[in-house]
Amino acid sequence: MEFRNLAELLRRQAERLGPRVALRYKKHGLYRDLTWAAYHEQALACASALVAAGIRPGDRVGLLAENRLEWLLADMGILAAGAVNVPPHAPLTAAQVQYQLADAGVRWLFVSSAAQLHKIRQIRTQLPELRGVVVFDAHPAADDAQSWSGFVQRGRHQLAENQQELQRREQRLGPDDLATVMYTSGTTGNPKGVMLTHGNLLSNALASDQASHRPPDAVLLNWLPLSHIYARTVDHYLQLAGGLVLCLADSAETLVQNLGEIQPTHLSSVPRFYEKVLTTVATLSPEDRRKRLKAIFGPRIDWLGSGGAPLPLQVAQAFAEAGLLILQGYGLTESAPVISFNRKESYKLDSVGQAIPGVEIRIGPDGEVLTRGPHVMRGYWNNPEASADAVHDGWLHTGDLGRLDEQGFLFITGRKKELLVLSNGKKVVPTFIEGLLIGDSCIDQAVVHGEGKNFLTALIVPHWANVKKELPELADAEEKTLARHPALRAFFEKRIAQAVKDVSPWEKVKKFIVLTEPFSVAAEELTVSLKLRRNVILNRHHQTLEALYQD
Repeated sequence: MEFRNLAELLRRQAERLGPRVALRYKKHGLYRDLTWAAYHEQALACASALVAAGIRPGDRVGLLAENRLEWLLADMGILAAGAVNVPPHAPLTAAQVQYQLADAGVRWLFVSSAAQLHKIRQIRTQLPELRGVVVFDAHPAADDAQSWSGFVQRGRHQLAENQQELQRREQRLGPDDLATVMYTSGTTGNPKGVMLTHGNLLSNALASDQASHRPPDAVLLNWLPLSHIYARTVDHYLQLAGGLVLCLADSAETLVQNLGEIQPTHLSSVPRFYEKVLTTVATLSPEDRRKRLKAIFGPRIDWLGSGGAPLPLQVAQAFAEAGLLILQGYGLTESAPVISFNRKESYKLDSVGQAIPGVEIRIGPDGEVLTRGPHVMRGYWNNPEASADAVHDGWLHTGDLGRLDEQGFLFITGRKKELLVLSNGKKVVPTFIEGLLIGDSCIDQAVVHGEGKNFLTALIVPHWANVKKELPELADAEEKTLARHPALRAFFEKRIAQAVKDVSPWEKVKKFIVLTEPFSVAAEELTVSLKLRRNVILNRHHQTLEALYQD
């Protein structure tokens, strides 16, 4: 490997690229640039402050923040100090954050705002190892926290005396040393802390860049949470590896606006964003739809990346017809994360691509996707039993079902644990049926149900704007009233039947419930990467779903 650790990667890129722009971010409504030299200097100042605070190599340091410049600086500061970054997702509750920080034994913590600091104050007595908290935003003087600006400034003043120590720590950090403990999204049960090393993350970023190379003048736009492994590797560390410009979107809500402002060459996203964009143009003519999509993503887009969840084929095809190529990939936190990815020169829209360099894929006897290589995690933090279950003889068992074609393209066919078995013994992959349903422009979200039953049912969240265009006579009705209206039910009966017309009889959705509110992260129905938390959703709607089978 060309580099031994991520701290060395940033240092060497800063030495090579110095005054060139590394990061672009918005502050007080205006975009600002940070050079490679300044990026490295500020990360080192943070590392120096951590050393002065008594943080030793291998200590765990928490990072609880939304995406922002300081997230990147703190991450690289933690790694340059030889410490281990533990980044809980910003939307988590205080209790959820407490579980992760306590489980990892975090000794120092960065938080973004007064709201995140309030969470920590609620749980501080349950974090006996926590010795200090730093807040990115300016905040009133407090005994239990200090400001980011003051913390970094002290580190800068102490940099001369800590310089040799930081150099020693960087030189001692090898590919096998732990870089982060990232907790899984927890679609079922408590999240597990995935241990990823510098070698895991470095090899994956470098191999991902090699698989689908971005030119030196590429401009990446990040909006996915950096606390999730997908954005952290494919946006953050890949940008470091390629010496590219990384721009930070304000938020998920402003992403379309930020696309227009930044005009990036590349964007990594989850399918949900592409689905939502497509529904906004679904009623336009093909030519107008093409123009509108081109206008949204800008004139410089080379290709778009998709991961984190299955990309419906209809969505990929619609974008391709508009001249926008979405390259789908596949991976999981335990594989740092990328296992496979399509290439601009060689792709199949319905696949998740071929293995990236250095990564092996094989299909187990039961159809499970297995992978081996430098990307496979060290194991789960404080959980040797789960680690042994996940990795056998170097092969990571993904829990996903799939197949490989003759050219080595991987196709994901479902989840082992999410496979539905009907009362007649027939098996159904719910994500496949859900993908067909949300391919309809009037269906925003869908969850299929039927374990142990004799037919399938579904929860349907309409795309209300498109529904009202199709049913103008009901356009003025409130959504709660509209959801129960016979005309709407008849409308969706036809749409659902059309969506699943080509599947087997047992895969057809016979009955459904129309919901007025979308599934959300805030309601704990989606993970932070916008995957369905199927158990939560089905438990919440258990009684109404059961009633469909008793009718």
